[in-house]
Amino acid sequence: MSTTVSDNRAGSLVGRSVAFVTMGCAKNEVDSEHMMDRLAAAGYGIEEDPERADVVIVNTCSFIQSATEESIDAILEVAGYESVASGSSKIVVAGCMPARYGSDLESELSEVDSFVPCADEANIVETVDGMLGVERMPGSDLAVELSHDASLVKPSAYVKISDGCDRFCAYCTIPFIRGRYHSFPLVDVVAEVERQRALGAREIVLIAQDTGRWGSDFEEPSSLAKLLGHLAERFEDTWFRVMYIQPEGVTDELIASVAAHDNVCSYFDIPFQHSNERIVRSMNRRGSAGEYLALIEKIRREIPGVTLRTTLIAGYPGETEEDFEGLLEFVEDADLDYVGVFPYSREEGTRSYDLPGQVDEEDKVRRAQEVRDLADAISSSRISRRVGSTFDVLVCGIEEDGQMYGRAMCQAPEVDGVTYVDGAEIGDVVRVRIDDTLFYEMEGTIVA
Repeated sequence: MSTTVSDNRAGSLVGRSVAFVTMGCAKNEVDSEHMMDRLAAAGYGIEEDPERADVVIVNTCSFIQSATEESIDAILEVAGYESVASGSSKIVVAGCMPARYGSDLESELSEVDSFVPCADEANIVETVDGMLGVERMPGSDLAVELSHDASLVKPSAYVKISDGCDRFCAYCTIPFIRGRYHSFPLVDVVAEVERQRALGAREIVLIAQDTGRWGSDFEEPSSLAKLLGHLAERFEDTWFRVMYIQPEGVTDELIASVAAHDNVCSYFDIPFQHSNERIVRSMNRRGSAGEYLALIEKIRREIPGVTLRTTLIAGYPGETEEDFEGLLEFVEDADLDYVGVFPYSREEGTRSYDLPGQVDEEDKVRRAQEVRDLADAISSSRISRRVGSTFDVLVCGIEEDGQMYGRAMCQAPEVDGVTYVDGAEIGDVVRVRIDDTLFYEMEGTIVA
């Protein structure tokens, strides 16, 4: 049986609902939100409980094998819902897994009704319509202003400024999943910032696979520094934060742009991945411990009080114990605020998969844990020095026990801990004196 609709106003498909299960990184969260927007604009209800939805869309991550396994577990969990098992609900698998594995998934995951790779996510309404037998009247226009339930919006919102990647790092699957790099036009980025602000966002986090390259592929090249300056000056009451800037993307122009604008977080997330020049070159990247330390010194000199984060890979093929000791030394010398550490994941289809000198799994895990322990000790020490200082804190939510929490500019969403406060409302920006810290978390008193 099919349902015929004459327009796409919310509520026109009474009883038809869609739920999302999103795996992986913030970029996937943005993609889920955009699919949600399209479906809501087309008249579908957005259901928070997947077990009650007519269609469950699992937006998958497949960057590394462990992420793929977690995504498969999520798919199988959804397949076990009574509504799905009985055939009354459908499963769509979207995102990275279908982009990476293609038609191979159809035989492996027979429980799934449809697969939507990243490149086809803009057609999610047509996909869901087809699955549910929904027929739209000729001329029905889906290109409406997108906005989903405001109750789902948080004070901080992610905005993607580009997609894809041209770097082809030897260990990475992203170019095969997301395709070649392309910047989103300035007008589109501004429009998305305006939309998120209208929905209540006080902080905009700019994300991409390679944020530092924004604008370089335009007919008239631009830069991330110019984008930041434009946004900061146009939206003076909004915080802006940038994530995932490759080392060569941290230009003098970008440092100056961050330093010049109070509403741009003095925060640099720079994935170094390793400190040994030979290992870095094998990764098809550029840099060395000396170059990275010089960059860190320059940023700290130009922006006093700046917060620095990186990610590192331990156990990459060819990494000797001496190389590993050098990595530990780099972590100590860099004295960074936050460090994410991962054991090397051997991914089929990548250049590093067949490299000689593969490190035993046990050694990879051990090395990663040693780096993590050292980095955590350094982070904890640096964070404890914030006691007595005052920070602006964006109040983001409330714990189950009623405790309010937010984030200072030195804390990125989801990875750097939170600041606990009392006596504020979600969405407020309050001045807080830090009274205590515990590992990544801070606790403070509102002073203004």
